[in-house]
Amino acid sequence: MRYANITGWGKCLPPAALSNDDLSTFLETSDDWIHSRTGIRSRRIAHVNTSELATVAAQHALAAAGLEACDIDCIILATASPDTLVPSAASAVQRNLGAGSAAVFDINAACTGFIYGLSVGSALIKAGTMNRVLVIGAERLTHYLDWTKRDTAVLFGDGAGAVVLEACEQPLGLIADKLGCDAEANGILAVPNSGTSRERFAHTDGLFEVNFDGKEIFKRAVKGMGEAAANVLEQASLTKQDINLLLPHQANIRIIETLAKKMDLPIDKVMINIEQYGNTSAATVPIALCEALEQGRVKPGDLLLTAAFGAGLTWGAGVIRWGERVTPLKQSNATLPPCEHTALELLAPAIKGCQESLKR
Repeated sequence: MRYANITGWGKCLPPAALSNDDLSTFLETSDDWIHSRTGIRSRRIAHVNTSELATVAAQHALAAAGLEACDIDCIILATASPDTLVPSAASAVQRNLGAGSAAVFDINAACTGFIYGLSVGSALIKAGTMNRVLVIGAERLTHYLDWTKRDTAVLFGDGAGAVVLEACEQPLGLIADKLGCDAEANGILAVPNSGTSRERFAHTDGLFEVNFDGKEIFKRAVKGMGEAAANVLEQASLTKQDINLLLPHQANIRIIETLAKKMDLPIDKVMINIEQYGNTSAATVPIALCEALEQGRVKPGDLLLTAAFGAGLTWGAGVIRWGERVTPLKQSNATLPPCEHTALELLAPAIKGCQESLKR
């Protein structure tokens, strides 16, 4: 039987950081108000498109695996904020990498997108269709925010993370997964009036907003992630005590803490980095994985539990059995183009546009 081992990993975070104090210069808020409710103190603001974030993360993942772009059979990009709908942002990543022989496609499962991509990529390898698959989670969600709305403006950030999956004979990589969707309430977390539902030539052109029902999202997120996590443990014939590290979606510290309590996992077995980056949607899990490896929190043979919940309302979980290697084979010097502006300077036109729209 074939399995899909994770042999490479990489991340990309834009250099411009927007602090809670920065937000308080144009919103009625404070560092204490935001941090006490979300666990967030800062988030990154991209000066480039989503595909560029994804490309740099992918270059680091390829180097960690000791591979070249031409070795990749397929590129799966999980994103809810692609550069363009047609063509896919994954095709731009293929071009940037020079992975000319790779099949490519985007997945939009919002914050659960990376787990969906990990499931699909692993299935392609297990079926014998592919041997090496690059799975990326990348977002530039700050592009969609209405910067006059405190409840959503404080939550999201930009970034990307990637892994390389390679065929192997040992039971490594994603050994159990469960995906689903709670579509009955899909409007409680949504970017309305987007896609083909967006009215052309209307006054809304250039302005987006995010529907966000925080209390209902919290309730459904904990339920969806908790049930999916329990399901994958049962599939893998594991108990909660077998898990070495929980890698949850980084949406809100209260959701993370509630999920950990539900899983009977002490907080020192939970990877948390939401304070620095906010909610980077499909990128949160792979970024958290990369940082867990950097911090020495993943050991050979460890069992990792990951779970996420996002717009749609998608949900998913997976159990990953880690291989022997926890350090990169090679290092990449890939980086984003220089950013000559602060986060506030990058956002100034969007903030002004949102404020003017509010007055109309």
